[in-house]
Amino acid sequence: MGRAFRIAMVAGEASGDLLASHLIEALKKQLPDVIFYGIGGPKMQAQGMDSWWPMEKLSVMGYWDALKHYREIAGIRRQLKKRLLDLKPDLFIGVDAPDFNLGLEADLKAAGIRTIHYVSPSIWAWRGGRIKKIARAVHRVLALFPMEPPLYERAGIPVSYVGHPMADIIPLETRREAVREKLALPRGVPIFGMLPGSRRGELAMLADTYVQTAKIIRERYLPDAQFVVPLATRETRLQFETAIYQQQAGDVPFRLLFGHAQDALGAADVSLVASGTATLEAALIKRPMVITYRLAKLSWWIMKRMAYLPYVGLPNVLAGRFVVPELLQDDATPEKLAEALVKLYEDKDNAVAVAETFTDIHLQLRQNNAEKAARAVIECLS
Repeated sequence: MGRAFRIAMVAGEASGDLLASHLIEALKKQLPDVIFYGIGGPKMQAQGMDSWWPMEKLSVMGYWDALKHYREIAGIRRQLKKRLLDLKPDLFIGVDAPDFNLGLEADLKAAGIRTIHYVSPSIWAWRGGRIKKIARAVHRVLALFPMEPPLYERAGIPVSYVGHPMADIIPLETRREAVREKLALPRGVPIFGMLPGSRRGELAMLADTYVQTAKIIRERYLPDAQFVVPLATRETRLQFETAIYQQQAGDVPFRLLFGHAQDALGAADVSLVASGTATLEAALIKRPMVITYRLAKLSWWIMKRMAYLPYVGLPNVLAGRFVVPELLQDDATPEKLAEALVKLYEDKDNAVAVAETFTDIHLQLRQNNAEKAARAVIECLS
């Protein structure tokens, strides 16, 4: 492989940026002259990728948000497609963001450009003919979860199971006391992790509810409880601080962190986690959690009509049963969330059983992800 390969990539949010950055790093070890361009976040750019638009432009939440930003996103995709068809990269890798990437991949594949979709769209969770659309769009899928490859194999779509990078990075055991010491948190008090999401749209939906939940836990159940809140950006931190002020919760001991989600989860007895990648982090850290989410009414109605699994949280999907409770949309009230969190805090036997289930999941997902994904990519190039 003497020549410099050119790989175009598109990631649409923080979790995809992290995944893709590990893949870029692994590919550079095998292909030192490889060139990456497209749309990526700060972690991909730190690995040397040339990002033509800010990744945040693609980070929309639910159908309503997508409709509001449709014109701008469609314009970006149109310009990106033209640029890629002119440049003809050796390979295009769409990282998650299926609503943006699958259509683009189909157009590039039709023009003779090889395409990979990294992170299987949730075909195990949705009805409809999405798998046919994927077959038209890609030469190969890189799947993170073990239940996904058989679905693609049945449809005749080449697939590689590469495991999840978080399972490689997060140790099999995270000692609560050690993390508390690191964060200068007290040992003998109840500590709740509160993860309201990484996007501003998520904070807009959930920040007030999280703050009210914390108030109820202190007022009705555990007066010495403390709360650790990792926030991804200055904007989301400001949103959470505004919610504390508006809910008159200045006396509630919130510890706001910049990032450090794994530390927050590791220090906590129990966490309240917005559905998404953070629920997998919580599972890999082996802590009980309550999974919650709230969408605009239209987005929720569409999702309910399309979904066929009884659960949405990744830990429950991977276990194939309800290991941790989910309180979504109209059930995501501060009273119900507080009650569920305190119940989990008090049930120590359940915490042990949850940790055992999550250890099994961790071992399944630990596959040396970046190297496996890089091997599959290099096979597509050769």
